[in-house]
Amino acid sequence: MAFESLSDKLSNSFKVLSGKGKLTEKNVEDILVEIRKALLESDVNYQVVTNFLTNVREKMLGTKVIDSVNPSEMTVKIVYDEIVSLLGSEHVGINYAQSGITTIMLVGLQGTGKTTSVGKIANVIKKRDNRNPMIIAADIIRPAAIEQLKVLGESIGVEVFSLGSEVSAVETVKQGMEYAKANNYDTVFIDTAGRLHIDEALMDELKQIKDLVTPQDILLTVDAMTGQDIINVAKTFNDLLSVSGLVVTKLDGDARGGAVLSVKSVADVAIKFVGTGEKIEDLDIFYPERMADRIMGMGDVVSLVEQAEEKMDMEAAEKSMERMLSGQFTLEDMLTQLDQINRMGPLGGILKMIPGMNKLTKDIDTDDAEAALNKNKAIIYSMTIEERQNPRIIRASRINRIADGSGTTRKDVNNLLKQYDKMKDQMRMMGRMFKNGNIPFQ
Repeated sequence: MAFESLSDKLSNSFKVLSGKGKLTEKNVEDILVEIRKALLESDVNYQVVTNFLTNVREKMLGTKVIDSVNPSEMTVKIVYDEIVSLLGSEHVGINYAQSGITTIMLVGLQGTGKTTSVGKIANVIKKRDNRNPMIIAADIIRPAAIEQLKVLGESIGVEVFSLGSEVSAVETVKQGMEYAKANNYDTVFIDTAGRLHIDEALMDELKQIKDLVTPQDILLTVDAMTGQDIINVAKTFNDLLSVSGLVVTKLDGDARGGAVLSVKSVADVAIKFVGTGEKIEDLDIFYPERMADRIMGMGDVVSLVEQAEEKMDMEAAEKSMERMLSGQFTLEDMLTQLDQINRMGPLGGILKMIPGMNKLTKDIDTDDAEAALNKNKAIIYSMTIEERQNPRIIRASRINRIADGSGTTRKDVNNLLKQYDKMKDQMRMMGRMFKNGNIPFQ
């Protein structure tokens, strides 16, 4: 995942102040050397690094050390604030029109994930903002892009307007907007053509479309894997089209991520969305503070809660929790919990959103953990309803049948039953604490 290396390096750099009772010019310079190295190795723009360190130095040397706060903690806070500032300080959302249709153009070079991003963003605003979106397939250079959009649109219940690859992009957009108005769509996405590089023909077509529709948003997709080239592409597109926001794709890859930290201050374009995977739901709305939390290894609890609310069956989860705390915990309830975890997405990604877990994930083979979770689900699915509701009846012959049916071993089944007994005891204890008012947390 992008920023993982930077997060580790920054964490190590703060150790320079470990055990120091106060900030001095000497240990400030020592830590700045380490932070500089961490940022440059993560592909942050050189001038951005220079400005960043100047600001951090001024704040560190201008800070009076409070007795109850150690220098390392103060430094973490200062660096965190500067990263938030670097990323844009405030969340910038979609520029919805006050009345009429909101039009959003997506532009970008070929291969940056532009067409997929159109579908992902349409899906997000349909669910989150209760919009009624339509997509115009205006990339007539790549007939495959039109077909790809139609498949995406069908999967999320969003209509895709197309006149095929023989009609010009400008005419397609013109007729598409008329169709959207006649059919009461409130938001229109325009998927435009890309090129392998920026050229005059591409920009001329994009400017014609812009002049025709006067979009509220022009979103530029950039590939996190391309490093510093993100900045050059963003500056060029912004100069010619006045880009209103960036969609950064492939942030789940092995990119060092530094260019993403640089682009706001260098190209003066805000990041609005971040692609975190290939699935239609793998798109995050960009919040500078949350990204800074992740970079600093603090997790991202807010996003985790939002993800849970969106993807989990909250009613089923609440009913299951009530049963668990009342001492009526069954294997059916355990299966519900395992299903809820699966819905949240890859286990590694979930763990990294929990404060303090970022470092621990290095010691945990999340693939093995996910395989174990799925194995336990298979075992429970191989049980009868009676066995799930009353595991006490599961004896040797039943264990053999369950193991055979789930493709596992007797040991696997016995391990699951032991886990279940342990969870049941813990839940019974928690239930009693709630009932008696002896709750150790508020």
